Amino acid sequence: MTSNPILLQKKYSRVIEYFAKQQGLSLDAALDFFYHSQVYQLIRDGVSDMHCMSDLYLAEELRQEYAEKMMKL
Repeated sequence: MTSNPILLQKKYSRVIEYFAKQQGLSLDAALDFFYHSQVYQLIRDGVSDMHCMSDLYLAEELRQEYAEKMMKL
């Protein structure tokens, strides 16, 4: 399923802001991580209607992906 691109951009910005606050990252760092994340790819591709999930849920999914990536470094 696809959604309105403008609404998706607004959702992205809210999720990135929550994620940045949650992880203590700058908005630039959070933005960079988001656009290279699996979560973004799933939302963008309309998989499992990820765009319908709450902003906090998506920020938590990003946090988990970020933690996994940091453990590998």
